[in-house]
Amino acid sequence: MSALDLKIPMRKLEELINEEDPAWPMVQEWIETANNKVEILAVDPEKAKDALFHTQVTTRSPMGAVIYMTGGMLIDDGWIRILGSGSPKLNRSLPDWNKGKAFEEFGDAVPFLIVADDALGGSFVLNGGGLGDDPGMIYYFAPDTLSYEPLDLSYSEFLTFCFDNDLDSFYKGFRWKDWRTEVSDMPGDKAFSFFPFLWTVQGKDIEKNSREPVPAEELYHLNLSFREKL
Repeated sequence: MSALDLKIPMRKLEELINEEDPAWPMVQEWIETANNKVEILAVDPEKAKDALFHTQVTTRSPMGAVIYMTGGMLIDDGWIRILGSGSPKLNRSLPDWNKGKAFEEFGDAVPFLIVADDALGGSFVLNGGGLGDDPGMIYYFAPDTLSYEPLDLSYSEFLTFCFDNDLDSFYKGFRWKDWRTEVSDMPGDKAFSFFPFLWTVQGKDIEKNSREPVPAEELYHLNLSFREKL
């Protein structure tokens, strides 16, 4: 049996809620000074408790704070969707989104956690030991290469990357004219499917590709199936 097959003892919710030193005030400060547009989605307290318990992180950590205090966050009008406990505009929680992808059942050891994704179908993934020898660091699953690219960022650094980084530079060549209008109108449980596919030679000119919103779940599995064939 490998380490990733092990079950992790589930801590009680009360052990995960840290009222003495919560991380949320710090995250709020980052948001208040952000260079990019950040929309904090309203939280449902019961969903937040459920999501925090199933993720098994404490609110002393920025990830736990985001899960417990938000339904998620939308960056740049929804171009990046940071997963929290779920909301009508982002109808998926972090643990529910990862179930069946990173792990099969709650309490399983996790090789990675998807913590955010974007309108292109890319995913931001926290390494739990299954992606490389740098656990705790963020990778980007890029839809144009179908590979996990290390970003050399912790989860906290990833949040500030979303809040303050030049996203036009990071996504250079993948933001088409009027992208903001199309993205802001798209539900948070969908992403754009492009044809020709972004990973093909023919799909490198984003302005010439056709695109349509499809379920993010469908696009995630489609990209993985292509990755396995390459």
